[in-house]
Amino acid sequence: MACLEVCKESKYKEEEEGCTLDGSVDFHGRPAIRAKSGRWVAGIIILLNQGLATLAFFGVGVNMVLFLTRVLQQNNAEAANNVSKWTGTVYICSLVGAFLSDSYWGRYKTCAIFQIIFVFGLVSLSLSSYLFLFRPKGCGDELTPCGEHSSMEISFFYISIYLVALGNGGYQPNIATFGADQFDEEEPKEGHSKVAFFSYFYLALNLGSLFSNTILGYFEDEGMWALGFWVSAGSAFSALVLFLCGTSRYRHFKPSGNPLSRFGQVIVAAAKKWRVQMPPSGEELYDIDAKESSMNGNRKILHTHGFKFLDRAAFISSRDLEDQKHSRQNLWSLCPITQVEEVKCILRLLPIWLCTIIYSVVFTQMASLFVEQGAAMKTTVSNFRIPAASMSSFDILSVAVFIFLYRRVLDPLVGRIKKSDSKGLTELQRMGVGLVIAVLAMISAGIVECYRLKYAKGDCTHCEGSSSLSIFWQIPQYAFIGASEVFMYVGQLEFFNAQTPDGLKSFGSALCMTSISLGNYVSSLLVSMVMKISTGDHMPGWIPGNLNRGHLDRFYFLLAALTTIDLVVYVACAKWYKNIKLEGKCEENEPGNFKV
Repeated sequence: MACLEVCKESKYKEEEEGCTLDGSVDFHGRPAIRAKSGRWVAGIIILLNQGLATLAFFGVGVNMVLFLTRVLQQNNAEAANNVSKWTGTVYICSLVGAFLSDSYWGRYKTCAIFQIIFVFGLVSLSLSSYLFLFRPKGCGDELTPCGEHSSMEISFFYISIYLVALGNGGYQPNIATFGADQFDEEEPKEGHSKVAFFSYFYLALNLGSLFSNTILGYFEDEGMWALGFWVSAGSAFSALVLFLCGTSRYRHFKPSGNPLSRFGQVIVAAAKKWRVQMPPSGEELYDIDAKESSMNGNRKILHTHGFKFLDRAAFISSRDLEDQKHSRQNLWSLCPITQVEEVKCILRLLPIWLCTIIYSVVFTQMASLFVEQGAAMKTTVSNFRIPAASMSSFDILSVAVFIFLYRRVLDPLVGRIKKSDSKGLTELQRMGVGLVIAVLAMISAGIVECYRLKYAKGDCTHCEGSSSLSIFWQIPQYAFIGASEVFMYVGQLEFFNAQTPDGLKSFGSALCMTSISLGNYVSSLLVSMVMKISTGDHMPGWIPGNLNRGHLDRFYFLLAALTTIDLVVYVACAKWYKNIKLEGKCEENEPGNFKV
């Protein structure tokens, strides 16, 4: 009724039943009208925004290690360490951005503020590099090193790149969720569009990075760093302007307040009542009307039977009854069941999230060991030299192809096989398929390395022609990684968005980013452990400086074995997982079901 009243007051009498059903509002806080907001008009704006922002970010990040060695004269170890710290900061900032969005600012305001910081950081980086760092003029290519720099000039550079990290990190987990907000999942047609949006979002991300990895990467490798940085700044500014132009069209969800205090209240309230004898059913547990709740109008979560200890937080004791008589509400003693279920949802997600970290270990090899392997192969075609890092273009092309194949071929085919109105594979099933393809990627990389060693020159340390095997034999492993991304990362985005409570959607997207971050750290730890073990008895180890004297193939096969074990654990966790149950949402349409 409130929706109809607002529609009438807004003179939309012909659209009295045209308000969204998921609780989204317009820019002024009124219930959003379906025909006047969101959908693909807003979705396309956000996809273009994501593509331009990704181009800007990778225009800086893709060659950061080369910039530090050639322009700032850092050694390889120092440069690699600084890049790792910078990359880690991006992912830490994603948690900060998600927290501010879900708790206080909302997704639109958070995206706008962090994009402004992002643009400011890129402009500062471009100015500081152009005015202070490129001396003598034209330095920074492979042949012309730059001169010494003052501590102030270097400090200004680091302030700039960490502003870039803060801006991009705070923006990334919110823009995907904000894009999904533009589609009402309670309406069937828009619900299908919402699922499709995540695939197109990941495609936009990859197309933006493709331009950076190829064209911008080439110019920066040739020493035209200022041009690359200014193009990145211009792209980020265009993304910001485009985002702001869609303001009147967006749908919004109100922030829900600090989730840490809500979680703490449930834990404390449950601990206080640890001796309470609970009733067998959940009907007697405390709940309140959505209008009176502290959840700011978010959909209520229905009671589930897992983690029963936490249900004690919603048990109404005699003391709670006394407080209610005197109109006192102590959330540290009594929590509504929706608040309790919010904690349960996060606890159920954690095992699934932990299983994605090993996949991220596999994914990170594409930017490290795959490049090292390619550099030790034949990289010339006629007189043209193929940069080993540019082989990642085949990964991006694979992502584009498999998104099309999944959306247009596999998804409808699975739906027909199931003989139901379902959307095909569930998110959990797709993530499992992604792990299977990741195993194939590592096996493929290991086989290629076996043949590379067969045609290698043992005394050649990463010199041109160290192996007569062409670098194009790497295409299958890059293609497998791209295909696995479509199933794992796109499925992961959809899954965490669908299975997190309404007040924690951005946190769900941040989980995807932290999975990649932890994958980097685990990969580094794994490489260090392998080298320490394999270098015993004066052996060169599996991954020495000269790959021709090592056994990189064994490391790839080790990753294949670890991913297989992870797949088994993942299937067990997925079968155990119970979907979130939202009021008014049909259980059979929930995306998390996993059936073998």
